[in-house]
Amino acid sequence: MARIGKLVVVGVGLIGGSFALALKEAGAVGRVTGVGRGGRNIRRALELKIIDAAGAFDRATFADADLALLAVPVGQMRVVMRAIAPLIGAKTVVTDAGSTKEDVIALARRELKGGLARFVPGHPIAGTEKSGAESAFAGLYRGRRVVLTPLAGTEPRALALVRSAWRRCGASVSELQAREHDRVLAAVSHLPHVLAYALVDQVARAKNAKQLFSFAAGGFRDFTRIAASHPEMWRDICLANRRALLAELARYGGELQRVRKMLERGDARALHALFSGARGARDRWLKDAQ
Repeated sequence: MARIGKLVVVGVGLIGGSFALALKEAGAVGRVTGVGRGGRNIRRALELKIIDAAGAFDRATFADADLALLAVPVGQMRVVMRAIAPLIGAKTVVTDAGSTKEDVIALARRELKGGLARFVPGHPIAGTEKSGAESAFAGLYRGRRVVLTPLAGTEPRALALVRSAWRRCGASVSELQAREHDRVLAAVSHLPHVLAYALVDQVARAKNAKQLFSFAAGGFRDFTRIAASHPEMWRDICLANRRALLAELARYGGELQRVRKMLERGDARALHALFSGARGARDRWLKDAQ
């Protein structure tokens, strides 16, 4: 791809900061400007050389940008899109890193107006439970998948630029329809986060919570690791994708009822078959993911 002369990252945390660092490491970007709500985080991003300058929601920041990445919680997308719509240049490509896509696309149609054809919806399926500029690192996207959900009228040049940028970060890029993306991610990302949060909340609200936590070990820690993720981000994701998430919660509830019936009747054979099948499926998934 042609080198990105100027990149603007709105939201210089784990996702946006790692994108900037990866492109810098690949020599694929000239100058990175960061925009964010918290001055403290932006100052830290400057200290860590994630960004080269602090920007603002003004034409000086956005008008000459080649690419702008919106790496904010999906609940902030409307405000950010509305703010940048009159600021971006005639050639500025805009992309996002939101974990839901139908709602983000609907917002883009309403807010970006003349810039809609240069908007490429995206979702890097990568991350950790940490947040903020200090959590960013250049290798976050290596070997990870990024899903793009372009619109019918997306400019080919814009799509090519975003696809190439993610590939320079080391990611594998694929495309899905927005609705399919949201259904898939509800099952394998959004539901697990809800379950982790709910389990920790259940234990924390128990009368003997202190005792329960004192006996919690590796299994509890591993299962609930993602409950350390950013609460605002996951609140917004769950609400934005609630239709698909509610469907997955209903399916999971049915699965728990099936397990409950096995336990009630003391059905060792059924439990063993379920556990063996699940372990085998997980082993195959991990093998294929290598």
